[in-house]
Amino acid sequence: MTETDLLARVCETNFGFSALGNERFDAHGATFLRNRQTPRRYDANNVGLIRTEDPRDFEELIRRVHTEYAGMQHRQFVVDALTPPAFQARLLLEDGFRAGEVLVHVLEGPLNASPRDIEIREVLTEDDWRWYHELDKLWWLESGTSDDVFGPYDSDLHEEMTLSLRVKSPPVRRWFASVDGAPRAFFASWPGENGVGMVEDLFCHPEYRNRGLATALIAHAVNDARERGAGPVIINSNPPDTPKHIYARMGFRPIYVSRTYVKKLQSP
Repeated sequence: MTETDLLARVCETNFGFSALGNERFDAHGATFLRNRQTPRRYDANNVGLIRTEDPRDFEELIRRVHTEYAGMQHRQFVVDALTPPAFQARLLLEDGFRAGEVLVHVLEGPLNASPRDIEIREVLTEDDWRWYHELDKLWWLESGTSDDVFGPYDSDLHEEMTLSLRVKSPPVRRWFASVDGAPRAFFASWPGENGVGMVEDLFCHPEYRNRGLATALIAHAVNDARERGAGPVIINSNPPDTPKHIYARMGFRPIYVSRTYVKKLQSP
Protein backbone atom coordinates (compact mmCIF):
# COMPACT_ATOMS: atom_id res chain seq x y z
CA MET A 1 0.00 0.00 0.00
CA THR A 2 1.13 3.59 -0.57
CA GLU A 3 2.27 5.80 2.29
CA THR A 4 -0.92 7.87 1.93
CA ASP A 5 -3.09 4.76 2.14
CA LEU A 6 -1.08 3.42 5.07
CA LEU A 7 -1.49 6.67 6.99
CA ALA A 8 -5.26 6.66 6.44
CA ARG A 9 -5.55 3.05 7.62
CA VAL A 10 -3.37 3.68 10.66
CA CYS A 11 -5.60 6.59 11.68
CA GLU A 12 -8.70 4.42 11.23
CA THR A 13 -7.23 1.56 13.27
CA ASN A 14 -6.04 3.80 16.08
CA PHE A 15 -9.52 5.30 16.49
CA GLY A 16 -11.23 2.00 15.70
CA PHE A 17 -9.61 0.36 18.72
CA SER A 18 -11.40 2.87 20.96
CA ALA A 19 -14.65 2.35 19.05
CA LEU A 20 -14.87 -1.37 19.81
CA GLY A 21 -17.73 -2.14 22.19
CA ASN A 22 -19.16 1.38 22.03
CA GLU A 23 -21.95 3.10 20.13
CA ARG A 24 -20.56 4.66 16.96
CA PHE A 25 -22.19 7.10 14.51
CA ASP A 26 -21.12 9.71 11.97
CA ALA A 27 -22.25 13.34 11.87
CA HIS A 28 -20.89 16.64 10.55
CA GLY A 29 -17.86 15.01 8.94
CA ALA A 30 -16.69 13.21 12.09
CA THR A 31 -17.25 9.99 14.06
CA PHE A 32 -18.86 9.97 17.51
CA LEU A 33 -18.25 7.28 20.14
CA ARG A 34 -20.54 6.94 23.12
CA ASN A 35 -21.10 4.47 25.94
CA ARG A 36 -23.59 5.44 28.62
CA GLN A 37 -22.47 2.50 30.79
CA THR A 38 -19.00 4.04 31.07
CA PRO A 39 -19.69 7.80 31.06
CA ARG A 40 -16.37 8.77 32.63
CA ARG A 41 -14.26 6.72 30.26
CA TYR A 42 -12.81 9.32 27.89
CA ASP A 43 -11.89 7.02 25.02
CA ALA A 44 -15.41 5.53 25.04
CA ASN A 45 -17.05 8.95 24.76
CA ASN A 46 -15.36 11.23 22.26
CA VAL A 47 -15.22 12.45 18.67
CA GLY A 48 -12.54 11.57 16.12
CA LEU A 49 -11.83 10.84 12.44
CA ILE A 50 -12.67 14.50 11.86
CA ARG A 51 -12.46 15.00 8.11
CA THR A 52 -14.76 17.90 7.26
CA GLU A 53 -13.14 21.06 5.94
CA ASP A 54 -16.34 23.11 6.00
CA PRO A 55 -16.31 25.80 8.74
CA ARG A 56 -20.08 25.44 9.05
CA ASP A 57 -19.57 21.80 10.01
CA PHE A 58 -17.04 22.89 12.65
CA GLU A 59 -19.72 24.91 14.41
CA GLU A 60 -22.36 22.21 14.12
CA LEU A 61 -19.92 19.57 15.33
CA ILE A 62 -18.97 21.51 18.45
CA ARG A 63 -22.62 22.20 19.25
CA ARG A 64 -23.63 18.58 18.59
CA VAL A 65 -21.02 17.32 21.04
CA HIS A 66 -22.72 19.13 23.92
CA THR A 67 -26.03 17.52 22.97
CA GLU A 68 -24.78 13.96 22.51
CA TYR A 69 -22.70 13.94 25.71
CA ALA A 70 -25.17 15.81 27.91
CA GLY A 71 -24.80 14.71 31.52
CA MET A 72 -21.19 13.57 31.09
CA GLN A 73 -18.46 15.50 32.83
CA HIS A 74 -16.03 15.79 29.94
CA ARG A 75 -15.77 16.58 26.24
CA GLN A 76 -13.01 15.06 24.10
CA PHE A 77 -11.87 15.46 20.49
CA VAL A 78 -9.19 13.27 18.90
CA VAL A 79 -7.08 15.01 16.25
CA ASP A 80 -5.04 12.77 13.94
CA ALA A 81 -2.74 13.27 10.97
CA LEU A 82 -5.66 13.74 8.56
CA THR A 83 -7.76 16.13 10.64
CA PRO A 84 -7.92 19.48 8.82
CA PRO A 85 -5.66 22.00 10.64
CA ALA A 86 -8.46 24.56 10.43
CA PHE A 87 -10.63 22.44 12.72
CA GLN A 88 -7.91 22.18 15.35
CA ALA A 89 -7.44 25.94 15.16
CA ARG A 90 -11.19 26.49 15.59
CA LEU A 91 -11.32 24.11 18.54
CA LEU A 92 -8.62 26.09 20.32
CA LEU A 93 -10.93 29.10 20.37
CA GLU A 94 -12.94 27.14 22.93
CA ASP A 95 -11.86 27.64 26.54
CA GLY A 96 -10.94 24.84 28.91
CA PHE A 97 -9.50 22.20 26.56
CA ARG A 98 -6.26 20.52 27.61
CA ALA A 99 -4.12 18.83 24.95
CA GLY A 100 -2.33 15.50 25.29
CA GLU A 101 -0.09 13.80 22.74
CA VAL A 102 0.49 10.19 21.78
CA LEU A 103 3.19 9.05 19.35
CA VAL A 104 1.84 6.48 16.90
CA HIS A 105 4.34 3.93 15.52
CA VAL A 106 3.87 1.37 12.76
CA LEU A 107 5.68 -1.93 12.16
CA GLU A 108 5.63 -2.96 8.50
CA GLY A 109 8.30 -5.64 8.38
CA PRO A 110 9.42 -8.32 10.85
CA LEU A 111 9.81 -7.49 14.51
CA ASN A 112 13.45 -6.98 15.48
CA ALA A 113 13.41 -8.91 18.74
CA SER A 114 14.58 -12.20 20.25
CA PRO A 115 12.01 -12.97 22.94
CA ARG A 116 12.86 -15.24 25.84
CA ASP A 117 10.93 -18.41 26.54
CA ILE A 118 8.28 -16.96 28.85
CA GLU A 119 4.84 -18.35 29.67
CA ILE A 120 2.17 -16.35 27.86
CA ARG A 121 -1.53 -17.10 28.01
CA GLU A 122 -4.76 -15.37 27.12
CA VAL A 123 -6.92 -13.53 29.66
CA LEU A 124 -10.15 -15.54 29.60
CA THR A 125 -11.63 -16.48 32.97
CA GLU A 126 -13.09 -14.42 35.80
CA ASP A 127 -10.02 -15.26 37.86
CA ASP A 128 -7.89 -13.94 35.00
CA TRP A 129 -9.81 -10.67 35.00
CA ARG A 130 -9.33 -10.31 38.75
CA TRP A 131 -5.58 -10.68 38.22
CA TYR A 132 -5.79 -8.17 35.37
CA HIS A 133 -7.71 -5.71 37.53
CA GLU A 134 -5.05 -5.85 40.27
CA LEU A 135 -2.18 -5.34 37.83
CA ASP A 136 -4.09 -2.50 36.17
CA LYS A 137 -4.67 -0.91 39.58
CA LEU A 138 -0.93 -1.08 40.23
CA TRP A 139 -0.30 0.65 36.90
CA TRP A 140 -2.64 3.48 37.86
CA LEU A 141 -1.20 3.85 41.36
CA GLU A 142 2.28 4.02 39.86
CA SER A 143 1.50 6.58 37.17
CA GLY A 144 -1.59 8.54 38.25
CA THR A 145 -1.15 12.00 39.74
CA SER A 146 -3.35 14.99 40.37
CA ASP A 147 -2.02 16.45 37.10
CA ASP A 148 -2.78 13.32 35.10
CA VAL A 149 -5.92 13.08 32.93
CA PHE A 150 -7.41 10.47 35.27
CA GLY A 151 -5.87 11.82 38.46
CA PRO A 152 -5.32 9.80 41.65
CA TYR A 153 -6.69 6.27 41.83
CA ASP A 154 -10.50 6.13 41.73
CA SER A 155 -12.03 2.67 42.33
CA ASP A 156 -15.39 3.55 40.74
CA LEU A 157 -13.74 4.89 37.60
CA HIS A 158 -11.50 1.83 37.52
CA GLU A 159 -14.59 -0.39 37.38
CA GLU A 160 -15.81 1.58 34.35
CA MET A 161 -12.43 1.24 32.71
CA THR A 162 -12.35 -2.51 33.28
CA LEU A 163 -15.83 -2.85 31.78
CA SER A 164 -14.67 -0.78 28.79
CA LEU A 165 -11.77 -3.21 28.27
CA ARG A 166 -13.91 -6.31 28.59
CA VAL A 167 -16.53 -5.28 26.01
CA LYS A 168 -13.76 -5.18 23.39
CA SER A 169 -12.98 -8.88 23.83
CA PRO A 170 -13.31 -10.51 21.39
CA PRO A 171 -11.98 -9.39 18.90
CA VAL A 172 -9.32 -7.84 21.15
CA ARG A 173 -7.24 -10.49 22.88
CA ARG A 174 -5.45 -9.73 26.14
CA TRP A 175 -2.39 -11.64 27.24
CA PHE A 176 -0.53 -12.36 30.46
CA ALA A 177 3.19 -13.00 30.79
CA SER A 178 3.63 -15.15 33.89
CA VAL A 179 6.49 -15.90 36.25
CA ASP A 180 6.18 -19.03 38.38
CA GLY A 181 2.57 -19.35 37.24
CA ALA A 182 1.49 -15.88 38.37
CA PRO A 183 0.62 -13.07 35.90
CA ARG A 184 3.20 -10.28 36.09
CA ALA A 185 2.58 -8.32 32.88
CA PHE A 186 -0.17 -7.82 30.30
CA PHE A 187 -0.69 -6.65 26.73
CA ALA A 188 -3.40 -6.72 24.03
CA SER A 189 -3.65 -7.48 20.31
CA TRP A 190 -6.24 -6.68 17.64
CA PRO A 191 -6.03 -7.49 13.91
CA GLY A 192 -7.95 -4.37 12.92
CA GLU A 193 -10.58 -4.14 10.21
CA ASN A 194 -8.64 -2.72 7.26
CA GLY A 195 -5.41 -4.74 7.13
CA VAL A 196 -3.64 -2.71 9.83
CA GLY A 197 -3.62 -4.20 13.33
CA MET A 198 -2.83 -2.81 16.75
CA VAL A 199 -1.06 -3.89 19.93
CA GLU A 200 -1.77 -1.84 23.04
CA ASP A 201 -1.89 -1.44 26.83
CA LEU A 202 1.51 -2.79 27.90
CA PHE A 203 2.27 -3.00 31.62
CA CYS A 204 4.75 -4.99 33.68
CA HIS A 205 4.87 -5.29 37.47
CA PRO A 206 7.78 -3.11 38.69
CA GLU A 207 9.47 -6.03 40.45
CA TYR A 208 9.54 -8.08 37.23
CA ARG A 209 10.89 -5.56 34.76
CA ASN A 210 14.04 -6.10 32.71
CA ARG A 211 13.37 -9.85 32.56
CA GLY A 212 12.10 -9.96 28.99
CA LEU A 213 8.37 -10.08 29.76
CA ALA A 214 7.52 -7.00 27.71
CA THR A 215 9.53 -8.18 24.69
CA ALA A 216 7.88 -11.60 24.82
CA LEU A 217 4.43 -10.04 25.01
CA ILE A 218 5.08 -7.66 22.12
CA ALA A 219 6.36 -10.50 19.92
CA HIS A 220 3.39 -12.70 20.83
CA ALA A 221 0.82 -9.94 20.28
CA VAL A 222 2.27 -8.89 16.91
CA ASN A 223 2.24 -12.50 15.76
CA ASP A 224 -1.36 -12.92 16.91
CA ALA A 225 -2.54 -9.78 15.08
CA ARG A 226 -0.80 -10.92 11.90
CA GLU A 227 -2.08 -14.48 12.15
CA ARG A 228 -5.58 -13.00 12.26
CA GLY A 229 -5.14 -10.89 9.13
CA ALA A 230 -3.06 -7.81 9.91
CA GLY A 231 -0.07 -6.73 7.86
CA PRO A 232 1.30 -3.53 9.38
CA VAL A 233 0.78 -3.26 13.16
CA ILE A 234 0.68 -0.08 15.22
CA ILE A 235 1.60 0.73 18.79
CA ASN A 236 1.30 3.98 20.77
CA SER A 237 3.75 5.56 23.18
CA ASN A 238 3.87 8.53 25.51
CA PRO A 239 6.36 11.01 23.95
CA PRO A 240 8.15 11.88 27.25
CA ASP A 241 8.54 8.20 28.21
CA THR A 242 11.29 5.71 27.28
CA PRO A 243 9.29 2.88 25.58
CA LYS A 244 9.30 4.88 22.33
CA HIS A 245 13.01 4.08 21.98
CA ILE A 246 12.42 0.38 22.66
CA TYR A 247 9.70 0.27 20.00
CA ALA A 248 11.99 2.04 17.51
CA ARG A 249 14.73 -0.56 18.07
CA MET A 250 12.15 -3.28 17.43
CA GLY A 251 11.33 -1.81 14.02
CA PHE A 252 8.30 0.36 14.77
CA ARG A 253 8.67 3.72 13.05
CA PRO A 254 6.88 6.87 14.21
CA ILE A 255 4.24 7.85 11.68
CA TYR A 256 2.26 10.67 13.30
CA VAL A 257 1.32 12.40 16.55
CA SER A 258 -2.25 11.91 17.78
CA ARG A 259 -3.61 14.73 19.94
CA THR A 260 -6.54 14.56 22.31
CA TYR A 261 -8.26 17.69 23.52
CA VAL A 262 -10.11 17.13 26.79
CA LYS A 263 -12.31 19.56 28.66
CA LYS A 264 -13.42 18.66 32.17
CA LEU A 265 -16.76 20.14 33.14
CA GLN A 266 -17.75 21.30 36.58
CA SER A 267 -19.64 18.68 38.57
CA PRO A 268 -23.29 19.57 39.05
